Amino acid sequence: MAHIGRRALLAGAAAVIAAATGGPAFAGPRSSGPPLGGGAVGSGAATPEFRGMWIATVSNVDWPSRSGLSAATQRGQLLALLDTAVRRRLNAVILQVRPAADALWPSPYEPWSQWLTGEQGVDPGWDPLGTAVAEAHARGLELHAWFNPYRVANHADFDRLVPEHPARQAGWAVEYGGKLYYNPGVPEVRRFVQDAMLDAVTRYPLDAVHWDDYFYPYPVAGEYFDDDAAYEEHGGGFSSRAAWRRNNTDTLVREMSERLRALRPAVRFGISPFGIWRNSDRDPAGSRTRGLSAYDDLYADTRKWVGRRWIDYVVPQAYWHIGHPTADYATLVPWWARTVAGTGVALYVGEGLYRCDADSPTAAWRDPAELSKHVRFARGYPEVRGHVYFSAKQVAADPNGAMARVVADHYGSAVPPR
Repeated sequence: MAHIGRRALLAGAAAVIAAATGGPAFAGPRSSGPPLGGGAVGSGAATPEFRGMWIATVSNVDWPSRSGLSAATQRGQLLALLDTAVRRRLNAVILQVRPAADALWPSPYEPWSQWLTGEQGVDPGWDPLGTAVAEAHARGLELHAWFNPYRVANHADFDRLVPEHPARQAGWAVEYGGKLYYNPGVPEVRRFVQDAMLDAVTRYPLDAVHWDDYFYPYPVAGEYFDDDAAYEEHGGGFSSRAAWRRNNTDTLVREMSERLRALRPAVRFGISPFGIWRNSDRDPAGSRTRGLSAYDDLYADTRKWVGRRWIDYVVPQAYWHIGHPTADYATLVPWWARTVAGTGVALYVGEGLYRCDADSPTAAWRDPAELSKHVRFARGYPEVRGHVYFSAKQVAADPNGAMARVVADHYGSAVPPR
């Protein structure tokens, strides 16, 4: 099977090999008490290591297997994935419940997701998120609700959105690269997407709110993200448009952290950013990597969020093999360990299980032992408190036996959730 990047799987963004950067110093905890999260074996931490998997719903990547299935079939497939997590001795699932300005629960803010019924806004006849929370907890699994803040649609046709869709409001959405995105530079948009996500927090006993790596969209050659009007209205006082955009993303993260803490302090806030903050050739605080970076290309200062403890945990997508020439796993894990050290923010490493394939053009990914080597390497850093695997479909099918090898080598027994 030819290699397909995670972002290609999650809605067709261009596959990129890249590197990311770091951020400023610790500025006080998000919450009081001991450091949060699960400690890896050998770390000396009191809590169990975090063992998670992502369940992607956009474009039916993992679940449901296709849109339009009956409620009973959808439910059965979901429960089978939760059972897979238990069988693999994991203790958490990260379920994508707002894949594209829509919802997998009865939201008053946004329409039912098209990935359930095949048509946006159509009630699927059951409550997927409510079921997922109850059934995960019944199996001893944490349920982290995964939201995408700004993606509106994997197409650019407003007429395909339901008539009442909030993105139809003037100035709220931007067409870019053949897709629609909410405009992060509009304060009303930032407030709205927070309200839409926090609705799920008020309804269900979630263990965490989880965001992925999509803030400003990944660069598309020859395309312009037209936020001129918002920049003209709100960008005064910033040294550049890039600085203004990063501030918009910072504001979203900070405000969500504050609102979540005020609403339900026990619910954690985690983000899974692109694996490279910044490259050291642009910033001496960055990692010794080369390529695209979250800071410079996505306007996401992920290092700042850790340093200021706006988040409780971070899951960098370290989807490269040990020895990769431009973004070496063995370079990125120590960099992230240094970044979280002393902050109280838990570090879980995002693992590219989807790359593990007997037909991969990369020798390392053909080796069933590659991910096991990752876990062994990361356990040399006490700051690493666990791993999350992308994605559930590969956790179940395990095409080259890499997941089974991880379980055999490192997950000898089940561990309870954090």
